[in-house]
Amino acid sequence: MEFGIHIADFTWTGGSTTLGADLARHVRDAEAAGITRITVMDHFWQLHGIGPESHAMLEAYATLGFLVAHTEKALLHTLVTGVIYREPALLVKQVTTLNVLSGGRVGLGVGAAWNESESKGLGFHFPPTAERFERLEEALQICLQMWSEEEEPFHGQHYSLERALNSPQSLTRPHPYLMIGGGGERKTLRLVAQYADACNLGLTPESGHKLEVLARHCDDLGRDYAEIEKTCMFAITPESTVDDVVRKADEAAELGFTASYIYAAGITDRARIIDLLGSGLARVQQA
Repeated sequence: MEFGIHIADFTWTGGSTTLGADLARHVRDAEAAGITRITVMDHFWQLHGIGPESHAMLEAYATLGFLVAHTEKALLHTLVTGVIYREPALLVKQVTTLNVLSGGRVGLGVGAAWNESESKGLGFHFPPTAERFERLEEALQICLQMWSEEEEPFHGQHYSLERALNSPQSLTRPHPYLMIGGGGERKTLRLVAQYADACNLGLTPESGHKLEVLARHCDDLGRDYAEIEKTCMFAITPESTVDDVVRKADEAAELGFTASYIYAAGITDRARIIDLLGSGLARVQQA
């Protein structure tokens, strides 16, 4: 079981004045504690359940560039990018650039997007659900084509590229780590089975069933289910203990997950976050 830290809240003591230095220290401490993955949300407003919408939210890919410069080993990616926020070719260039500059440590987490309030508030086109999933599949196809050696045109229903040139290519071959987030049984998990290196699901009572659905999609598509990394996400709160972290990690492992992305909700003491994850990870690895 690997642990990832998902940084979901940037409203920290000290505010914007010290945020850069505080974030750099936080991710260095995470690596020192044995955490092997660091992710950020691709949102522009804070999410309900973590804080009010007006709380600080950094733009994801600029933040990943900052994290590249302040980490040495961790896998970095968004958890996850909404496909409607960027043209797919621009997204490929962003991820490829960070992959090259990081020595191959940056991947892509992507999903169909869901935050209508945020999108309409900031003027992002927010099409109906069916179209968002059509766009997600086309974006995945464009990503994989641009990360190959094929420069041929791509013409889909929603996106059209006359030349799919991507230079320099990613250091990670055949392509950067590719995760699709979400647990939709009919569409999302089918796309995972067809295109992705990894899934990401919330750790809930439904998680085992979701993995069974993913396995059926793999059978239908002729994909080896074992090829897909199964990852989950869960929260820690001010009441959480190391025992709680270990219990959830053990639950995840029993279901077949091999990586847990953990985010803090309501914890303002960043040292406590690192202590909970680091101590929990040490116990999980000793078991």
